[in-house]
Amino acid sequence: IIPLIIHTLDRELSKPLNLTYRSSVFTPAGLEGDEDLQFLLDGGNLVKIRSSSWKKPRFYRLQDDCKTLWHESKKTLRPSRTFTLDDIESVRKGRQSEGLKKHTDASVEELCFSIFFKGSKKNLDLMAASDVEATRWVKALDKVLNNMRNLSHQKKSEHWIINCMRKADKNADNKMTLKELKHFLRQINVEVDDTYAEEIFKKCDTSNSDSLEDSEIKHFYDMLTHREEIDVIYGQYSKTEGQMSASDLLNFLLNEQREQATPEDAYKLIEKYEVDEIAKQKKRMTKDGFLMYLHHDDGSILNPAHKPVYQDMSQPLNHYYISSSHNTYLMEDQVKGPSSTEAYIRALMKSCRCVELDCWDGDNGEPVIYHGYTMTSKVLFREVIQAIKDYAFKTSEYPVILSLENHCTLEQQKLMAHYLISILGEALLSKPLGYTIPTNFPSPEELKGKFLIKGKRLNKLDAFFNKNNTIEDDSVSEEDEAADFKENKQNGQKKSKIKLAKQLSDIVIYCKSVHFSGFEHARDNQDFYEMSSFKESKAFNLADTSGTPFCHHNMDKLSRIYPAGSRTNSSNYNPVPMWNVGCQIVALNFQTPSKEMHLNQGRFLPNGFCGYILKPEFQRSLSSQFNPNTLTKGPWLKRKTFHVMVVSGQQLPKINKEKHKSIVDPLVRVEVCGVPADNASKETHYIDNNGFNPTWNESFKFVIHVPELALVRFVVEDYDSTSQNDLIGHYCLPLTSVQNGYRHVPLLTKRGDVICSAGLFVHLMLIDAK
Repeated sequence: IIPLIIHTLDRELSKPLNLTYRSSVFTPAGLEGDEDLQFLLDGGNLVKIRSSSWKKPRFYRLQDDCKTLWHESKKTLRPSRTFTLDDIESVRKGRQSEGLKKHTDASVEELCFSIFFKGSKKNLDLMAASDVEATRWVKALDKVLNNMRNLSHQKKSEHWIINCMRKADKNADNKMTLKELKHFLRQINVEVDDTYAEEIFKKCDTSNSDSLEDSEIKHFYDMLTHREEIDVIYGQYSKTEGQMSASDLLNFLLNEQREQATPEDAYKLIEKYEVDEIAKQKKRMTKDGFLMYLHHDDGSILNPAHKPVYQDMSQPLNHYYISSSHNTYLMEDQVKGPSSTEAYIRALMKSCRCVELDCWDGDNGEPVIYHGYTMTSKVLFREVIQAIKDYAFKTSEYPVILSLENHCTLEQQKLMAHYLISILGEALLSKPLGYTIPTNFPSPEELKGKFLIKGKRLNKLDAFFNKNNTIEDDSVSEEDEAADFKENKQNGQKKSKIKLAKQLSDIVIYCKSVHFSGFEHARDNQDFYEMSSFKESKAFNLADTSGTPFCHHNMDKLSRIYPAGSRTNSSNYNPVPMWNVGCQIVALNFQTPSKEMHLNQGRFLPNGFCGYILKPEFQRSLSSQFNPNTLTKGPWLKRKTFHVMVVSGQQLPKINKEKHKSIVDPLVRVEVCGVPADNASKETHYIDNNGFNPTWNESFKFVIHVPELALVRFVVEDYDSTSQNDLIGHYCLPLTSVQNGYRHVPLLTKRGDVICSAGLFVHLMLIDAK
C-alpha cells in the first residue's frame, strides 16, 4: 500500500480548518471581504489591443477559485479563455509595453495597462474606460498577486489541494464520490489501484452514503496530509508528555540541525511558530508547530542569515562576481528573433547588474539596438535607456554597468551620449569619485544607484585632473566581441577602426574597454580600470592553461566573458570555470532557461539577490597562488565531507498536463559544481506513478576540496525509459549558504520561477573531512 504522506498544512488550531471547496468563492487568506477582490470577481469590460486596427472589447473577471482570470473570446471553437494568476510576472500601469506605445496615442496613457507573463507568453495589452478604472484593475490585481506570493508554503499547499478538490467535484454538489476521489488523486499526481482507492473511500465514508462530505472530507484530508517521516523525527525528540519542551527543541537544534543554538533561541522559535496557545504558554512545541518551523525560513536549506545583504559591500568593485547578461536586448535567438526593451526589464528585475547594448545607426538619425549582420529586429536606443532607468534599481540598489558595443557614426554617437546624460541624469557616473587620480575601483556601496558606462575611451582618467588636457574625436579599434562576430560572419575580416565621439568617450569612467594582449602586458601596461572582454573559447583556454595568472589578473582588473558567436540559438556556456578563476562579468543569455542559468541564479541567490557576490579571500589577495586545476596547499583547501539524504518529495507538478491520466515517475539528482576536483553527480532511483508524496530515503556522500567555490544543485526529473527525462523542478545555492540538518528545499521551474506547493525534504551534513 502506498503510504499517503505529504506535508501537513499550516493550520491555526484555534480556528477550524477551512476545507470547503464548494462552488462558492474560495477566498484567499487575508482578503476576506476585500473590496478590490470583489471588484475582480465582479469583472468588467476592457479593450484588448493587438495592433492599431485590432482593438476589441472583452469581458474579464476573476473566477471563484481566485486563481484564474477568465475572459470571453469571439472564436467559435473557444468562446472563452482563462489563464492562471501564477503565470503573471507583473502588471504595469500606462503604455509600458512596446505594443501599447506603437498602437495607441499618448493621450490614452492613463487608461492603459499591461499584464506581463512569465516565460515566452506574449503580454496582454488592455485599455479601460477611465483612469480610475485602469488604476483599480492594476491595484486589485497587484493586491491579489502579492497576497498569493506572500502566503506561507503551507497555505499555498492548502489552496492547491482544495482547488484540486473543486476540480474533482464535477457536479459541484460539495460531495466526493468514489469516482471523484479517483479523479482527485490523479489531479494531485498520484496513481493508486482501484482496490486501494476503495479502501481509502470506505475508511472515510463513515455514514455509508457512498459519498464523502463535511467531516468525512476532513478525515480524508487528514489522512492525505499525514507525514510519516515527520512523525519519526518529532517522536525522537518530543520527550515531554508527547510534546517538545524548549529543552527538547534545543536538543534537536544542537544535535540534528548542528546550530549554535541557546535556550533563548528555542524559546524564540516556539513563540514564532507554535500554533497552539496552551502549548506556547507551557513553552512547548507541538507537531504542528514543528512543521511550521520546518516550512519557514528557519527550516529552509538556505541559511536565513544569507537572504538579506550580509556581505561586506565596501570592497573594490572587481572583488565581486557581478550578475551579467549577454546581448540583453534579445528575447529569443541570436539571428532572427525580436529585440525588445522588455528583455532589459526582465534581466534587471532578476538583479542583473551588467547589460549589453549593441548600438547601430538607425533611420531618421536615431541610434538603434540590434544584433548587427543578422535579421533580429531593432529597438530605439533612447527607449532602451528609458526602460533601464525605470527598472534598474527596483530589485537591487547596487550599480548597473551598461556595456556598449558601439558601431555608430559620430553624429549618432553624440545623440547616444545626449540620451545617456539627459535620461539617466545624476545617476550616470560621469567623473571619477574623489579629488585625486584614482588607483583602485570604488565599492558597490559607494556606487549605489549609479550607472557605469563600459566602452571605448580616447584617453586615460588622468585627463579629469589635468586642466590643460584637450582631446577631440578620434579613431579607436572596435570592440573585441564585435570583431569576433564579424570575423565569423564575413570570412575572416579583421577588426577595423571606428571614429569615437568625445562626448561618449568622456562618460566611460571605470570600465574602459581595451584589447587583451596577455597577462604580463596587462600587468605592466594597463591601468586598473582598463578591462578586456574574452570570447568563451579563449577564456576557457586561459582558465585551463594559466589558472593562477588569470586569478591574479582579476585581482586588479575586471574581466568580461561572452558566449561564442556560434551559439546562434542563444545557448549558454558553463559559468562555473570562469568564476573559479575570479572573472567578474560572466555574461549569459538570460532569455534561455538552462542548467547554466540555474547555476547563475544559484550563485547570486544569497546576499539579498542584489547581483553582487563577494569573491573568496584567496581570489582577492595578491599573495594567493590559487589555481583551481591543481589545488596545491593553501587557504582555499578546506576539505569537507557533504552528506545528503534525500528523504521525500511533496506535490511535484505534472509534466504532461494534456494527458489526463499522466503521472510522473520522479527521481532526484544531487549535483556539486565547483573546481574540477569537486564536480560530482549522484541520483536516487525513480518512484513509479507518484508525484504527490514520493519517498526515497537515499543517502549520498560528496568530498569537497574548495567549499567556497562549490554550488549544490537539486534536480527533480520525470524518469522515462525510452527518451530523455523531463525536468520537474530544480534548486541551486552556494554550499556555504546551506544549513545542516533536516531541511525543506523549494523547487523552481525551468525558467526559474517558484513552484508554489512543491518541494523536497532532505537531511544535510557538511563536516570536516578526516
